[in-house]
Amino acid sequence: MDTESSAFPEQLEALKAALAKAQAEAAAAQAELAAARAQLSDDRALIAHLKLEIAKLNRHRYGPRAERTARLVDQMEFQLEELEASATADEIAAEMTAAKATVSVAPFTRHRPARKRFPEHLPRERVIVPAPAACPCCGGSRLSKLGEDVTETLEVIPRQWKVIQHVREKFACRDCEAISQAPAPFHVIPRGWAGPSLLAMIAFEKFGQHQPLNRQAERYAREGVPLSLSTLADQVGAVCTVLQPVFERIEAHVFAGGRLHADDTTVPVLAKGRTDIGRCWTYVRDDRPFAGPAPPAAVFYYSRNRRGEHPQAHLAAYSGILQADAYGGYDALYESSRSSGPILPAACWAHGRRRLFELADIAEAARRKARGKTAVVSPIALETVKRIDALFDIERTLTGRSADERLAHRKELVAPLIAELEGWMREQRARLSRHDPVAKALEYMLTRWEAFTRFLDDGRICLTNNAAERALRGIALGRKAWLFCGSDRGGQRAAQMYTLIVTCKINDVDPQAWLTDVLTRIAEHPAQKLDELLPWNWRPGYTVTTAAA
Repeated sequence: MDTESSAFPEQLEALKAALAKAQAEAAAAQAELAAARAQLSDDRALIAHLKLEIAKLNRHRYGPRAERTARLVDQMEFQLEELEASATADEIAAEMTAAKATVSVAPFTRHRPARKRFPEHLPRERVIVPAPAACPCCGGSRLSKLGEDVTETLEVIPRQWKVIQHVREKFACRDCEAISQAPAPFHVIPRGWAGPSLLAMIAFEKFGQHQPLNRQAERYAREGVPLSLSTLADQVGAVCTVLQPVFERIEAHVFAGGRLHADDTTVPVLAKGRTDIGRCWTYVRDDRPFAGPAPPAAVFYYSRNRRGEHPQAHLAAYSGILQADAYGGYDALYESSRSSGPILPAACWAHGRRRLFELADIAEAARRKARGKTAVVSPIALETVKRIDALFDIERTLTGRSADERLAHRKELVAPLIAELEGWMREQRARLSRHDPVAKALEYMLTRWEAFTRFLDDGRICLTNNAAERALRGIALGRKAWLFCGSDRGGQRAAQMYTLIVTCKINDVDPQAWLTDVLTRIAEHPAQKLDELLPWNWRPGYTVTTAAA
């Protein structure tokens, strides 16, 4: 009995030691597992990053090979974003787990690319870390500075609000008792209370960042500045009125071009108990593809419906080349009897190709087949798409050259391919039933062949109408945020502001900085010098700060 009692403490100590060893091994295993998980997340992020880079390089080198290429790149960017966040979270978890382990386990550290220096124009704020007063080794106080190490951290200053008081002192003359006072400073809006920076922010947030006024009001209230929805709406209406002369100058510049891109998109409009489908039209002047000297610009219009009377009214005084889709509302513009002169149609090869590509999409057919649905890839459509892509390959090499150079190369390189393509398409069309989807896609192009091949006679014409489609992209994104326009007047104001903002963007000008500066200067700016405020002529005369006046 005594022997058993004396052995019990030894057994207990042995069990404690075994338990401690097992816990240490478990902690080490958890640390190794966390490191492996972090390594896997890092590998996935790296693979996604490399795939994205390859897709971007291929798109840059060869151009969009499919209509979905841009969307696929966007999807890959979203996927990379999530994988990068997961990899960093797993890395931190691995470090924390390794720190808890009693057994030495090397934590996983991600290999990140070298970060670029922060932009030089950003102000630097030096925070000096207090130096030791004595030598940590011997305790001596005779220390001399050898140098310094600087670690930079990027920080953002939250938006600041302030009230600017314009004080006009009154003076009385002791000789004649007359009272004098300096005149009140000009304000962009009569009886206005909002400064130009605040007005520009409200307008750009609404029309450039697609943030409705009710959401802006909620955000401002959280920042301690309650502004009612009606108050903000008053400012938007006033800004649009003040900037109307600038809109008219951009409009005149666009329609002075000899070639325009035209397109439209849907805009839901609030009606009684429902929403109507209105339209936003755009006309883009962009001479950069043929090295034209005129700056690019875009003008937008709103209409309640898509009747042909609207583009006919927009282009009533215009004559030249119109690059657009096959919308029937443009047909009256192409009549030779127009009083203002003829408009020559130039069709968009991207539209024609899209109809055929949908019938030749191998990837989509594979996905449909995987879901158990019928999937057919048309060899005729596939061959036609390949031949059209050969035209795009040549056209990409001509971007930025003069119209004469483009025309000469087209005559030499493109015209023979066009002749072969036409023969091929007419031959295949003759073999197909008129109800065949491929026949309809071929018929769409063949019945408009003169418009599709007009680029062979004029070096200014582009192969696609992508300039107009890019201009409308912001509206397509904004529809998901603001859902609908409140009225026809609201649609017209939106079209005016889209004109200003999109024109700024295609001229590489910051729209909010431009709006702030123009709203600051326009009240005192001479009317005969209004062109100085156009985005392509603009030189900032006002320093935009983070504070909203």
